[in-house]
Amino acid sequence: MSRLLVALALSLFAASAQAQLWGYVDANGVAHLAQQQLDGRYSLVMGRSEVGRVPGKLDGSHELLTWLEFAPEVKAVQPWLREAAGKHGVDLELLKAVIAVESGFKRDAVSPRGAVGLMQIMAPADQQQRLLEPRHNIHTGAQMLAGLIKKFGRIDAALAAWNAGEGTVRRNGGRMPNIAETQAHVHLVLELYWALLQRSLPATAQRLKIHGSPR
Repeated sequence: MSRLLVALALSLFAASAQAQLWGYVDANGVAHLAQQQLDGRYSLVMGRSEVGRVPGKLDGSHELLTWLEFAPEVKAVQPWLREAAGKHGVDLELLKAVIAVESGFKRDAVSPRGAVGLMQIMAPADQQQRLLEPRHNIHTGAQMLAGLIKKFGRIDAALAAWNAGEGTVRRNGGRMPNIAETQAHVHLVLELYWALLQRSLPATAQRLKIHGSPR
C-alpha cells in the first residue's frame, strides 16, 4: 500500500477517535506530551475538542511536529529510525509516532511496569540495560512491530497488541479490544502517524507511485 493510501485510511480511522493529545514545548526546547490538559501550558495538539476539531489537524502553533522535526534528541536517532524502517519494513513515521507517544524520545525512560527505552519494550531485568541503547531499542521495537502488523494484518490491531498484549487482541478476534486505555493509546499513535505522513508527503510526492492491484 502506498503512503498516500495509508494516510487516507488513517484519516478515515482517526475520524472516529475520541483520544486527545495535549502538549507544549518549554524554553529548553523539550516537548511535553499528555493525554489530557495537565495545566495551562498544555494546548490541544491532536484529537477532538468540545467545539469539534478535525482529527489529525494541528492547532496554529504546529509546535509538536516542528519539535519532532528539529529537536536534538529526535535528530540524534533519525539515522537509526531510517535504518530500522528500511530493514524491517515499517514506516519511519510510524516508528516516530510510537516513540513520541511511548517515551517522548527519552532514551532512558523506564516505566513502572518495566517497559524500557525509546519504544518502551518489556524485557527481563537482565536485558533492560541493553535496551536502553537507542539503536538496539529502535531495531528491536521495529522488528517486533513489523511482526505484529504481519500477524494481525492491521496497524491498529498491531498497536493494540503492542499496548495490551497479543493474547488480548487474539481473544478479541484480531481486532482492537474494548479497553479505554488501549483505544486511546492506539488513536494517539495513529493520529500522530497520519499527521507526520501529511507533513512528509509533499517532500516525497515526486517519488510516489500508486499501482493498481495485479489481475
